[in-house]
Amino acid sequence: MWESVAGPVVGLLAAVVGAAPAPTPTVTGATVDAAPVLTSTPFGALPGQRVTHTVTIAGNGTLTGARVTFTTTADLDGVSARVTPGRCAVSPRTVVCELGDLRLGGAQGPPRITVTGLVRPGSPPGTLVRNRVTVTSVETTAGSALVASNAYLLPGATTAPADPPLASSAAATRTSPTGRSGWLPAGAAVVLGGALGAIALLARRRRRSEPPGPQR
Repeated sequence: MWESVAGPVVGLLAAVVGAAPAPTPTVTGATVDAAPVLTSTPFGALPGQRVTHTVTIAGNGTLTGARVTFTTTADLDGVSARVTPGRCAVSPRTVVCELGDLRLGGAQGPPRITVTGLVRPGSPPGTLVRNRVTVTSVETTAGSALVASNAYLLPGATTAPADPPLASSAAATRTSPTGRSGWLPAGAAVVLGGALGAIALLARRRRRSEPPGPQR
């Protein structure tokens, strides 16, 4: 009895095992050591000034389906982009370049992207200008994208407010003929005036008391 039952059960298990999908082997890509480098010339470009952003990718290994995205918070007028190798799509604040498969560290040198444009006039002083480069590929994930950036503030007014003029008092300040100013308290002016009057009175009395001189 057990033999008659065991035969069909073993056959059924074999059929189920044979129908189960085989596990997919995990493919681990080669390690890529890469880093983007962003250079902005001139750094700190002002509104109305032409600026050139240069992006290079240094390192070793291969990037499959590499994409470079450049963004800026300052609009660029007349923006253009050149890349070797690949192609780019441009807009005033974003440049996206498709570079394909890149082999880094070769004799041809690192790939280079050049973005040029005129910083649009009208940005107020104190505006933060942030330039950012992101490199993605099959070997990178959303959390491991290669990033480089720089930033600066547009300068504002540097003139300090002037102090208000000091209040002058006619009773307390007197200007001498030489242009110099001196402080003379009102009480001192009264005392000085009285002293001068007393001296003049004594002088008149003295002249009256003196005998007249001989007549010629």
